[in-house]
Amino acid sequence: MITLVLIPIISAFIGWFTNWIAIKMLFHPKEPKKILGVTFHGIFPKRQRQFAEKLGVLVASELIHFDEIAAKLKDPAQLKELEPVISNHLDTFLQVKLKEKLPVISMFVGEGTMGKIKEGMMEEIEVLLPEIIEKYTDSLSHKIDVQHMVTEKVANFSSDKLEDILNAIMKKEFFFVEVIGGVLGFVIGLVQVLLTLMGQ
Repeated sequence: MITLVLIPIISAFIGWFTNWIAIKMLFHPKEPKKILGVTFHGIFPKRQRQFAEKLGVLVASELIHFDEIAAKLKDPAQLKELEPVISNHLDTFLQVKLKEKLPVISMFVGEGTMGKIKEGMMEEIEVLLPEIIEKYTDSLSHKIDVQHMVTEKVANFSSDKLEDILNAIMKKEFFFVEVIGGVLGFVIGLVQVLLTLMGQ
């Protein structure tokens, strides 16, 4: 009778343990190891380069588009937010730095004229800034390869870091798989017990 009671418990343990081992084998061993002539190597460490390449393609084609980033940078509303920074910088330049470099200016140019100069400069900057950003982003788009950047970053992750990242993302899913293994093992054990009792 005790044997029959133990069957579902042992089956549950085997189900949980096999799933736990399967999850561990996603990441371990980190380096290829031969055991009885069979080479064992964790799936992610073994396929890290392929994983990195696929992720690079996915990010570049589906998630990050340089054109969208460039459009945000050139958005007039975004540029408007820069005006206070530019205005403060011009104030410092006209009131302090310019007078330090050219002391004679303070003798002949009054505050009103300085204000007019600042106004004119702000107007020119408003016209010039979008043009500069557009040329800069166009040039940058040919120099930045998102797919290559992502691929190289992920390919160069240490095995430990990759394991930490995937565990952080899929911790609940991994735990669920372990529990399901235990539950299914327990159910299979119960079925075995029922079949045994029915055969008696």
